[in-house]
Amino acid sequence: MSVNVARTVGGWWVESNGRLTRVATSAGTTRELLADRAAVEAAASTPDPDGPSADAEVLLSPVTTPARVVAQMVNYRSHAQDSGFDPDRVPAAFFRKASGSVSAPGEDIVRPGHVGFLDYEVELGLVFARRLEIGTVIEPGDPALLARYVAGLVVTNDVSARDVQLTKTQFYEAKSYPTFTPVGPYLTLVDADDLAALDEVRLTLSVNGATRQDSTLADMLVKPAAALTALARFQTMEAGDLLLTGTPGGTALKSPPPLVTRLAGLLSPARRLELFFKRQATNPNYLQDGDVVSASITLPGRGLDLGRQTNVVRAK
Repeated sequence: MSVNVARTVGGWWVESNGRLTRVATSAGTTRELLADRAAVEAAASTPDPDGPSADAEVLLSPVTTPARVVAQMVNYRSHAQDSGFDPDRVPAAFFRKASGSVSAPGEDIVRPGHVGFLDYEVELGLVFARRLEIGTVIEPGDPALLARYVAGLVVTNDVSARDVQLTKTQFYEAKSYPTFTPVGPYLTLVDADDLAALDEVRLTLSVNGATRQDSTLADMLVKPAAALTALARFQTMEAGDLLLTGTPGGTALKSPPPLVTRLAGLLSPARRLELFFKRQATNPNYLQDGDVVSASITLPGRGLDLGRQTNVVRAK
């Protein structure tokens, strides 16, 4: 049975029908909370009908920091096509984000003054249940084994400074500014049956009420079991750490048409970037100050709703 867990300055809560029930735990971190599942289950089994409304509380990220935050690159067929890649030739690839980029589900996204092309990427986040050792192998057809390593799911937004990313070929800086990883509102604790149905998970993101991204995990290229196996070739993860699993198509950044790309190949790298950003300056889909970004993730067939995060873009 899935359980939605929320965090406020006052502690941990279980959400049920929009109401919060306090979890009787001394846990201060996500890792400590996952080690006290009995307290979570006790709160879930006796929901408080008079508990505070989740909508009335200021919710914090249910993933506490410091923590390892790792993300998958170009991991949806639609996003690969938007980016000019052959989806059938994209390998499993990862990058790190600073844990200082993690922010609350209702916190403003702060755009640094030097960033002109700010983009959004709704992503399903996997929260680790235990240490992922080097060499771990998780077979795709073994959701019970996957459930040993994945404690829960969260809504995340991999906010990206595209001008930094492309001019410096630097993912870490471009995606690690403070507030560039809104997480939550809930950590949805799941079981093997939930994980077996992940292809049905639906991700949506809108800007000012207009839908920009809407897809299911069926579009994903390297799915969680294979992703954890690939990650375990070189990276350990601990309980409470976070893996962002990629974004579907619909981001503001898109590759130019093939003919334009071929012609641009005749130019110097500096000239190519100059023309590319001149073209991007006419793209209305990059985030502007005051824009309202809303992201949600659901698994309707299993009755899972990871909640909705809503963030306003503000200039620093």
